[in-house]
Amino acid sequence: MHLSDNSTAESAAAPGPVAEWIRRAPKAVLHDHLDGGLRPATIIELARECGYGDLPTEEPAALAVWFRDAADSGSLERYLETFAHTCAVMQTRDALFRVAAECAEDLAADGVVYAEVRYAPEQHQERGLSLDEVVDAVNEGLREGERRAGGRITVRALLTGMRHTRRSLEIAELTVAHRDRGVAGFDIAGGEIGNPPADHLPAFQHLKRHNCHFTIHAGEAVGAESIHEAVQVCGAERIGHGVRITDDIQVHDDGTATLGHLAAYVRDNGIALEVCPTSNLQTGAAKDYTTHPIDLLRRLGFRVTLNTDNRLVSGTTMSREFQHMADAFGYGPEVFERFTVAAVESAFLPLPERRRIIDEVVRPGYAALG
Repeated sequence: MHLSDNSTAESAAAPGPVAEWIRRAPKAVLHDHLDGGLRPATIIELARECGYGDLPTEEPAALAVWFRDAADSGSLERYLETFAHTCAVMQTRDALFRVAAECAEDLAADGVVYAEVRYAPEQHQERGLSLDEVVDAVNEGLREGERRAGGRITVRALLTGMRHTRRSLEIAELTVAHRDRGVAGFDIAGGEIGNPPADHLPAFQHLKRHNCHFTIHAGEAVGAESIHEAVQVCGAERIGHGVRITDDIQVHDDGTATLGHLAAYVRDNGIALEVCPTSNLQTGAAKDYTTHPIDLLRRLGFRVTLNTDNRLVSGTTMSREFQHMADAFGYGPEVFERFTVAAVESAFLPLPERRRIIDEVVRPGYAALG
């Protein structure tokens, strides 16, 4: 396959302000962590309420900068350490409700029309909440956020099992129990190194037996072998990040590319990649925006979706991710519409709902951009 594409810029300057048309463009996000997207002021207020005294600063702007700087280490493990502060203040029903409602509000204000927000219920039990109580509080908060946004956004939750705690089967059972009450599917997350997805095979088998959707973090800190295991052993419908699929792609000097069997399988079967550019730079999965593999994958025909990962920790929004890609590759509305449609098509929603969002919200929204 030849890779030439006239819409791709050879280089890009440092990104400036977000263009107004980008702010107005309809967006869909499939990979957004609830505990990675809190408002700094909310963290400070909740910390005071619960007596958590370990925040590095109690000034909102400075706290936002601290999170971004702490995450800019080039290490996934160091990146994950920042979540100790956010999870510490998300241990009561009221706190979870507030954080979830604000999450939906903030996404809607950024032009997001559909979102899947993921979190690990097991990380919110330090003050006695049951797993069911955690899920109920978050779901109620997301519904409140949808209401505050005037119905401009649809939000569903993904329940995450942590790779290192071995409670994934329990969380998979929780996912099945709540899937008709705002929970759309399941995920595993946490440090990839030493924690392969196949360790959680009983959870994935349970989900399959109950016809329940799931995605798997893979191909971020570990190479293509983790993607192979997630897809072929565990049966993932989507891949969280997945940028290391390029380990199975050879780009030639003449501008052509040869896909290995795994890369071809992922592409040809439309397995969506939940790509998070800014996060990838922070964890060392990519060097910079202009060489990020998202453009290669797009031009090769992979089902690419664009995502935030962690809005606070990465100092980003969906509009900011759009702007980074516009600056790096010269993307215009037609490319972002394809990303957005691909995301909604890959959503863990019934087909009629996906079609409604695409036909009644996404396509008219891009047509209105002119």
